[in-house]
Amino acid sequence: MARTLRLVTWNVNSVRSRLPHLERLIAIEKPDILCLQETKVADELFPRQWFVDRGYDHLSIAGQRGYHGVAIASRVPLVDDPRLDWGGKPDARHQAVRIGATPVVLHNVYVPAGGDIPDPLLNDKFAHKLGFLDDMTKWSKKLDRKAAMILVGDLNVAPYEHDVWSHKALLKIVSHTPIETDRMIKLIAAGQWIDVMRRFVPDNEKLYSWWSYRARDWQAADKGRRLDHVWLTQPLDTAPKSMRVLKDARAWDKPSDHVPVIVDLAL
Repeated sequence: MARTLRLVTWNVNSVRSRLPHLERLIAIEKPDILCLQETKVADELFPRQWFVDRGYDHLSIAGQRGYHGVAIASRVPLVDDPRLDWGGKPDARHQAVRIGATPVVLHNVYVPAGGDIPDPLLNDKFAHKLGFLDDMTKWSKKLDRKAAMILVGDLNVAPYEHDVWSHKALLKIVSHTPIETDRMIKLIAAGQWIDVMRRFVPDNEKLYSWWSYRARDWQAADKGRRLDHVWLTQPLDTAPKSMRVLKDARAWDKPSDHVPVIVDLAL
């Protein structure tokens, strides 16, 4: 019999800085699995005991001092799968675990942001981002179509017109340039990935998970982008039961610029 698990994906922009926010999230939403990105801490300094004290006894961590970093904290058992170094650099941007006694493999991913100049010849960071997406696409093409997989994280691309506040205004802005959005659409097709967020919110409705720190009044401007994603492979087509973006978290004291995305999955 399938069990419904609540999964949260969130770019916390420093896990140690966001512990009060995580405390609040856990109290409100009671997630079974937390997938965090941009943890910004080496493995030995990760606040393991803090999570254990709150019932998240199963931890998988891929950290890097001061940069990047992904982590999964779970109330259900996890079995580590091999990490992948996409993009030609050994950054802490990917981890994979098998969930409990299920055959489901969960991938937690933090795609490079890509800097400010959307030209791979002028900007090494942007070139790295494109290479990372290309490697994800090659990997997706080779996946066993019978494999049950979840892929979540800050993928740093808003692929569709209504994933940004203004399609026209952002066509030359990193995260929504055609060179990025085309790649992500090819990546989704390569793995036959199911876009869970867009299953619950129609393509013609605005959907955001990130609001810039640069906006003086982010709520009034509401110039958001959907940079965070939840994807499933075809064998999990019937698993999604609900999805919410916790927009209120952007207004918490000293917030991340991303907010949690919450999904309930019958696994």
